[in-house]
This record gives sequence, C-alpha cells and structure tokens, in this order.
Amino acid sequence: MRIGTWKKYQSNIGFQILFWTALFMLIEARNYGEYEDANIQLIFYYDLCHWIFQIISANFIYYVLIKHFFDRKKYLSFLIILLVSLYVFSVINRLFIVYIAEPFFCNFPQDSIYSIVTDIRYLLISYTFSIITGAFAFVSVMFMLRYKTEKQNITKLLKEKAELELKVLKSQLNPHFLFNTLNNIYSLSIINSEKTSESISRLSEILDYVLYKGQNKTVNISDEISIIDDYIELEKLRYDERLKIFKTQKLNSENKIPPLLYLSLVENSFKHGAGKSVGDIEINIEIETDENQSVFRIKNTYSETLKSERESLGLNNIEEQLKIFYENQFEFNVSEIGNWFEIEIITPATE
Repeated sequence: MRIGTWKKYQSNIGFQILFWTALFMLIEARNYGEYEDANIQLIFYYDLCHWIFQIISANFIYYVLIKHFFDRKKYLSFLIILLVSLYVFSVINRLFIVYIAEPFFCNFPQDSIYSIVTDIRYLLISYTFSIITGAFAFVSVMFMLRYKTEKQNITKLLKEKAELELKVLKSQLNPHFLFNTLNNIYSLSIINSEKTSESISRLSEILDYVLYKGQNKTVNISDEISIIDDYIELEKLRYDERLKIFKTQKLNSENKIPPLLYLSLVENSFKHGAGKSVGDIEINIEIETDENQSVFRIKNTYSETLKSERESLGLNNIEEQLKIFYENQFEFNVSEIGNWFEIEIITPATE
C-alpha cells in the first residue's frame, strides 16, 4: 500500500471512529432524558445492536451504491438496490438481535425466521428507519467532506493550469522578442557598424533578464523599466532621426507585475509601428504607480495601411496573461485615434 493511500485510509478510519462514537453518544443522551423510568441498560444493548448495523449499512450505501451507481448516473439501479439492501440489512439486524444478542441480556421468546422476514411493518418502524437515519447522517457528512475536497482539488488544478498557461504564454513571447532583436544585430553587422558591440552588450542584459527574472512570477516595475530602456536603445540603433521616443515615469510605489508584460508591449509597438512605417515615427510611454495601482500607457503612430492589422498585433497573449494573473481585476484598453494606436493597462498594486 502506497504512503498516500495508507494516510488516506488512516484518516478515513479516524473520522469514522469519531463520527460514529459521537452519533452513539447523542442517541444515548437523548434516550437517557426520554426514558427515565425505563430499563436504560436494556435500551443501551438494543441501541448498540442498531448502531453496529447503522455503521455497516451506511458504509455500504456510500462506498458501494453511491460511488458505483449514483455517481455514475445509474439512478434506477441505485434506487432498486438501495431498497433491497435496506430490507436485507433490516432482516439481518433483526436476526442478529433475536438469535445472537438477546440471549445474552434477556429471555424474550424468539420470533421465527419466517415472521421476521415477512413482518415488513415492524421491520420498517423498528429497523429500517434506524438504518436510514444513521446512513443519512453519515452520507450527508461524507458529501460535505467530498465537496470540500473536490473544491480544494479544483482550486489546486486551476492554479496549476494557470501557472502552466502563463509559462506557455511566456514561451510564446520570449522567442518572438529574441528573434526580432537578433535581426537588429544582424542588420548592423552587415554594414560593419561600430554600434554592433554596443547592441550585443545591451542584448546580453536583455537575455539575462529574459532567462532569469523572466521566469519569476513577478518582477519589480523598476527592473522592467530598466530592461525597456536597454531595448529602446537597442532599437534606436536601427533608425535615424525619424524615430522619436518620449518616456515619462512616476514611480510612487515599488509595485510588481508579471515579467515581460510592459516589455512585450514596447516590442509590439516597435514591430507594428516603427517597423512598418516609412515616415516619421513617434512612440510615447507613460508609467505611473501608487499604493493602489500601476498604470502603463503606450501609443505609437502608424501608417493607414496598417489599420486592418489591429487584430493581428499579437495582443491576445498579453490579455490572456493578464487574465491568468489578475483574473478580472485589471483594465486592458486598446484604442485608435487618427494615426495613433494606444494601449493602456491598469493593474492592482502588488508588492
């Protein structure tokens, strides 16, 4: 038996001991108050016999009938077997008391087996009802525990699924970004530019960020901004004076974000704005943080021929990343005004 299975088995045994002991004590406490003048010892022996069959029948109903029939939506089979099993357990319980238990504590005349089996009314009132009461209490508690366990498992699976999806999204973003950066260096090397070594140095900083900090769950916004600066300087090597970049930042709080979130938007702006425009290019970046939220805005000019590419700007991955990390507690706004394309992300402050 594996360790996990053994621990689960021990936990179940411990729970059942606690549950059935508590139930028996409640029954005896009720009987003690209700039958003050009766033979309490005799009632105790009868309750003990009923209690044994409550345990057996309740476990049979839950672990056999419910798990093998009800949970598999075999409702008709479940109902038929349930009714038959209640009758059988009632008969066995009555036989046990009459022929095995009673001779030890009383001298009542014994009913015949035929009368025990055929006296349905007495079985229902004195035995079946007791079995149903104990089984109902046990099954109800087991369903509540199962619901709690399933809810915890679902929460755990959703968390693992979200983390896996986040890793997949990162793996989709990183190669895309690196591919474009290497193309930049390749273009400079062809013309033997003196800026090639500078671009390689900046690329090493970016690679270090992507390979190490990029695998973390969150990073400081200041770290993300630093790598954005490296990326911008790297991109400037490709363009002449037609590229104008304006960046403002007001960091009133050291908040955190998923790594590569802002960088991906900057890279996206260069690829679909500067990279596909032949005229003057302008990119504006605004970053603000306070104790409540973090705001990132980026907008870039683009040519008229690129308006049809709005859906192909690669923003779906970024939005999915936000949903996984922040659920619905974020704003992701995309707008087009004239020849300006703007993206705004507002996320709650996390430290």
